Amino acid sequence: MLPEPDPSLCRALADDLRNAGFSAEALRSAFGDAADDAIARGLRAPADRALGARSDALAVLGRLLVLGMPQAEASVTRALPRTGAAGLAALGLASIGDEVRPLAVVRPQSYADADGAGQWWIASDLDEAALGGPLPEDHVLGVGGASLTLASLQLPTPAARGLDIGAGCGIQALRARRSVTRVTATDISARALSFTRLNALLNGVDGIDVRLGSLFAPVAGEEFDRIVSNPPFVITPRVGDVPAYEYRDGGMEGDDVVAAFVRGVGAHLAPGGVAQLLGNWETRGGIDGLARVRAWVAESPVPLDAWVVERESLDPLSYAELWVRDGGTLPGTPGFARLVDAWLDDFGSRTVTEVGFGYLLLRRPAAGAPTLSRFEKLHQSLSGDSLGAHLADALAAHDRLVRLDDAGVAASVFVVAPDVTEARHHVPGQEDPTVIELRQGGGFGRALGVDPGLAALVGACDGDLPAGTLIDAIAQLMEVDAARLRADLLPRVRELAFTGFLRFA
Repeated sequence: MLPEPDPSLCRALADDLRNAGFSAEALRSAFGDAADDAIARGLRAPADRALGARSDALAVLGRLLVLGMPQAEASVTRALPRTGAAGLAALGLASIGDEVRPLAVVRPQSYADADGAGQWWIASDLDEAALGGPLPEDHVLGVGGASLTLASLQLPTPAARGLDIGAGCGIQALRARRSVTRVTATDISARALSFTRLNALLNGVDGIDVRLGSLFAPVAGEEFDRIVSNPPFVITPRVGDVPAYEYRDGGMEGDDVVAAFVRGVGAHLAPGGVAQLLGNWETRGGIDGLARVRAWVAESPVPLDAWVVERESLDPLSYAELWVRDGGTLPGTPGFARLVDAWLDDFGSRTVTEVGFGYLLLRRPAAGAPTLSRFEKLHQSLSGDSLGAHLADALAAHDRLVRLDDAGVAASVFVVAPDVTEARHHVPGQEDPTVIELRQGGGFGRALGVDPGLAALVGACDGDLPAGTLIDAIAQLMEVDAARLRADLLPRVRELAFTGFLRFA
């Protein structure tokens, strides 16, 4: 466990890192793009080679705090004049002997949200490249792909009380604090909470409190406006010789951790409160994974709105190989095949044929019964970091649409979202297209095949005339019955407004 972080030392370290230009952009420039990308794959030699004989502050700190390589004490003291090697040691980030040996990494992490762009410095445990082998079971993970995904999903709308369950290094608590007045961060790992406290101080972020405990136990009887969790959802065999990494293994069988979260979170959401989390779910016994998630939501004692998106799925073998490698045991090394077999035996015991991964958004209605129940598979690639704003817009559109009957939708005025494009595919020599497709540049990057009537309506939505008036005009041009065309198009207008192709003018 790290020592209790000294606020003055954290401020000194932040000043030194800032003065050294210790940023993600500067390090990527120093390492080169290919070598910088290799660090995420556990390869640090290319980045070290790119630095060569450089002895400036950025190079010294890059080797020490990013690559996890020992450095001469004099070099560290020059690079960190306010903190010094002794300050790093007092924070539990290094030890001093013949050289300064890192005990943790401190890596810059850029972010961008509705309020602008910025950067954090995130301290976490040394990775397998620095350790030279598999991770210890109490390893505190840094910022990985899943962490960045959840951070980008967080709603940017203001809230008073937030909760981060399974805080780890604290990245989600930091992100939540951008829009939430006070955040409580919990974890079963005291070491993880030490990193959360350190990272809050290092980045000058107040309003984050930490509590030790599992799932909702540390906040019994409390309600929150916003709950976020990157829980230890990785499905792990309950076998004695399989490592149980705290950062990814919740100690339950199969996908029970995610199920327990879904069933229990409603009691801790204030009316109108939203919970967002990542999770895995098994397709087992012929029951699709998303259908099982739907059942968990239905079992919540507090009725919940639900929007669940499956982003990818893996067969049991691929899933096993992924997480055995993640722990630092690589193919061809002793134990790799044995661990994979343990995973396959575990999946076989529950007749698991597929494991899905995705995002869950759960909301306690402010009043009345739930009105949102959406479970979908969207396996296309995504880009950008604006998903949180997209989710907030979709919820706002849903809440407006649910108050409107068809006549109300017909009376509404819409505009096409600026990221929407249309593609038409023609057979050579034919005037009419065989396929018309609407594509979304932001959000979930959806692509929808549409018919000429809907394409004409979307093309005419410029914020001038109500949807019903436009449909009547299109019906006249197409020489079809206007009432029938309304009945066909208005439900699809609702879908386009929720998914972000159309916006209320």
